[in-house]
Amino acid sequence: MNISASEAVKAALAPHGTLRAAINMSNFLLVSGQDNNGAPDGLSPDLAKAIAQRLEVPCQLIPYEGPGQLGDDVGKDIWDIGNIAIEPERAQTIDFSQSYVHIDANFLVRKNSDFHSNADINKSGVEIILYNRSAYDLWLTDNFLSPNYRRVASIKDSHADFHKGEADVLASLKPKLVEEIEASDQYRIIDTPFTAIRQAVGIAKGHPEALDFINKVIAELLQKGDIANALRAHAVDKKLSLPS
Repeated sequence: MNISASEAVKAALAPHGTLRAAINMSNFLLVSGQDNNGAPDGLSPDLAKAIAQRLEVPCQLIPYEGPGQLGDDVGKDIWDIGNIAIEPERAQTIDFSQSYVHIDANFLVRKNSDFHSNADINKSGVEIILYNRSAYDLWLTDNFLSPNYRRVASIKDSHADFHKGEADVLASLKPKLVEEIEASDQYRIIDTPFTAIRQAVGIAKGHPEALDFINKVIAELLQKGDIANALRAHAVDKKLSLPS
């Protein structure tokens, strides 16, 4: 597949001659390290660079501490594309591409607790601790209406506070929860994910031709196996799944 960008697409995605790609640094699966220059490295930066290559422009990675801050800056002429999870609340201001990878989100509970299913957790009086404004926080807010939520500043804080005995349940990304199970026999995972986080590329609303171009690039990368190869290269192929 030979994907080329029209001048209109280039003007929409790289108005200053460089593709400015906002990168969510809190997603340890998609930003799995640093390159030799200290820049973010992983599947998310790889995807941004692939899009820039097809636009025939340089790529500038703009790191963000979390997805909430990234989403807040849409339309402020700070970034041109934002690698962020698809979520209905964000869709009010951001147009999303098709997903390029999925991440399961599950609950972690203490081994002797009475929680055995997601339905057991969606009850009044249950307190869930989680990363504030993460995609799974937004999903739970809309879909699990009965529990109480304790929102903290980072995914690391949510795990640390749960260790201290705060809250009944920890909501987090499954690969991070697997690390908890491997490190301690005090916890167990509720096996059925409560949702799957669909990672995508977001742009400011109102540029359908540019969105179509990004979708074609993602489809090509999936079809050619480039994204699967990147998952293996960054050692996250056992922790992430490709769209079916």
